[in-house]
Amino acid sequence: MIELLTTTEMAEADRLAVADGIASIDLMENAGRAIAERVDGGGHSRIVVVAGPGNNGGDGFVAARLLAERGHAVRVLLTSGMDRLKGDAALAARRWTGPTETAAPEALVAGDGAPDAIIDALFGAGLDRPVEGVPHAMIEAMNAARSKIYAVDLPSGINGTSGEVMRAAVNATETVTFFRRKPGHVLLPGRLHCGKVSVADIGIPDDVLTTIKPRTFINEPALWSALFPVPRIEGHKYSRGHAVVRSGGIASTGAARMAARGALRAGAGLVTIASPSAALAVNAVANLAVMVRPVDTAIELAQFLADARRNVVVLGPGGGVGQAMRDMVGTALAGERSVVLDADALTSFAEEPQLLIGAIRARGDPATVLTPHEGEFATLFKLVDDVPRAGSKLDRARAAAARTGAIVLLKGPDTVVAAPDGRAAIAENAPPWLATAGAGDVLSGFVTGLLAQGMPGFEAAAAAVWLHGEAGSTAGPGLTAEDLPEALPSIYRRLFPDLAAHR
Repeated sequence: MIELLTTTEMAEADRLAVADGIASIDLMENAGRAIAERVDGGGHSRIVVVAGPGNNGGDGFVAARLLAERGHAVRVLLTSGMDRLKGDAALAARRWTGPTETAAPEALVAGDGAPDAIIDALFGAGLDRPVEGVPHAMIEAMNAARSKIYAVDLPSGINGTSGEVMRAAVNATETVTFFRRKPGHVLLPGRLHCGKVSVADIGIPDDVLTTIKPRTFINEPALWSALFPVPRIEGHKYSRGHAVVRSGGIASTGAARMAARGALRAGAGLVTIASPSAALAVNAVANLAVMVRPVDTAIELAQFLADARRNVVVLGPGGGVGQAMRDMVGTALAGERSVVLDADALTSFAEEPQLLIGAIRARGDPATVLTPHEGEFATLFKLVDDVPRAGSKLDRARAAAARTGAIVLLKGPDTVVAAPDGRAAIAENAPPWLATAGAGDVLSGFVTGLLAQGMPGFEAAAAAVWLHGEAGSTAGPGLTAEDLPEALPSIYRRLFPDLAAHR
C-alpha cells in the first residue's frame, strides 16, 4: 500500500465505494470498529472520546459504543450541539446510548482525573482552516492530560494533504487511518504528531485506485524495484555506465570524492573525477577505484564528455559558486547524457534561474536531477514567481519540477522526489543521524550511480533516497558521510535476492 491519498482523493474513494453498493454508514461502522479494537487492546479502563460534528466525530461515537459494549467506562465529549450532527454522524450518535457531555477542557479530567486513553475524533484529514475556540482548547487539554491518545484518521489539527499544523495539533500516541495513508502522515510536521500509524481496511475496494489514479507515493522499493539495475552474469563494467564527478579546487575536493564513492558503490561500472589540475594530486592520492583526470575549463569538460560512454555527470559538490560553474553546467546540459546538479551548481544560478530553467527545458529526454536542501531551494527559486517558497513541501517540489522540467529531489527528513509529470514520492526511512556534513554529496553520488546504469530519472532519484536512508540506519548513530557508501553492500545483499524473486 504505497499510495498516499490527498483528502480530495480519499473523499472520492469513499464516494466510489458507496456508488459500488457499500453503505456509507457501514464504512463509518468499520472505521469506528478499527479504532475500538486498537484501544481495546491497550488495557485501558477509562476512556474519553472527544468528538467533533463531522464524520470523524461519527467514527468516535461508533468506537465509544463498541468499547462500552466491551465493558470499558466511556465518556463522550462533543464540541457542538447534537443538532449539528448530520447524516451518518447523526445516526452513529443515536446508536450511542450513553451520555454525551459538552466538550470543555475541565470535563476531560472530571471525576477520577485524566482518563487512561483519549480518542481524538475532533477533525479528520480534511481540516483546511486554523483551529480556534473550543476545539483549540480541547487539543491543548488532550496534549496536557498525559493520557494515551488514539487519533481517528489523523491527529486533529493536521492538514491531511500538506502535513501542516493548523495553529494547534494533537500529539497522538497512535493514529488509525483508513484504506490508505495521507501525505500528512508522512510529511513533517504532521508525521511528528501521529505516533504509530496503522491502516485499517474498512471495506473500500482497492480497484477504486484505478479511477483515482493517485500520483503520490511512499518511497519504498515497490515504487521503483521493477526498474532497479541488478548486475547480470553476462554484464561488465562498461555495460554499467561511466559516471563523471566534477571536483572543486584543492581545498574542497572531499565533496566530489564522497559523491564519486557513492556513485561507485551504487553500481556505476566506472567513475572518473574531472579535477582541476591544481587538485589532481590530492584527488589521485585519495582514490583507488575512482579514476582522476585533469579538466580545468568548460571547454575541456565538453571534450572529456564527448565520449558517449561517459553517460552521466554530477556537478556542484564542493565545486564553487560563480560563472565558471555556470559554464560547466551549461556544457553538461548541452549534451546527450543525464545530469545531476547539487549544491554550488544550483546556487550559482540564484540571480539567473531562467538561464538554468531554459537549458534544462531545451534538453528533451536526458534526465536532469536537481538535489537541493531547503536553503538551496529557496535561493534557486526566489526569483521564480510560479514556484512557492513556503507551504507544503510536496506542492513546492511538484511546482519546481513542473517549472524546470527536471526531477526535483527536495532533501530533508521527509525528502520529496517530484517529476514534471506530477508523480511524487515521500521518504520516511531517514534516521536523524543522517543529518551530517557530506551526506548530501553521497546522495548525489547514489543518484548518479543509478542513472549511469540506465535507471530512469524519477525512479533513480527515489531509489537513491531510499538507499540513503537505509545506509544511515545500517551505519547507525555516530556515522559520518564516508560510512554511507560502505553500507550499500549489505543493503544490496538483502535487496537483490528480493528483486530477482519478483522479476
